[in-house]
Amino acid sequence: MLEILVVDDEATVRRIMRVALAKAGYKVSVADNGESALAAIRERAPDVLITDIEMPRMDGRALCAAVKKEFPYRAFPIFVVTSLTAHDHRKWAQEIPNLHFLEKPVSIRQLTARLTESVGTETVIMKVGR
Repeated sequence: MLEILVVDDEATVRRIMRVALAKAGYKVSVADNGESALAAIRERAPDVLITDIEMPRMDGRALCAAVKKEFPYRAFPIFVVTSLTAHDHRKWAQEIPNLHFLEKPVSIRQLTARLTESVGTETVIMKVGR
């Protein structure tokens, strides 16, 4: 079963994504900011990271940069789900491999289709190790 870490500062978004993705057959954990997410990744790397950009303490952009720096050989894809669609909000992402943007509002059907395209239905074999 694929393990997904969902990072969003809005409790409603976390709950909806957790419930919907669990119903779709994924194991889901959540974090409310980038700092909490990074700590969770250090403990156990997910098969997929889904994050918002605008969050307190550590935003999604800083989280993605930290993941790139700490885990340069990571196997898991990062999905940035955001309403920030301007080019300057996406330019930084070009430096981070295996990162995908999805615009809010995103449907669970659309998200699960993108997940299947990126990682299939099996767990990613290579886990991030320290």
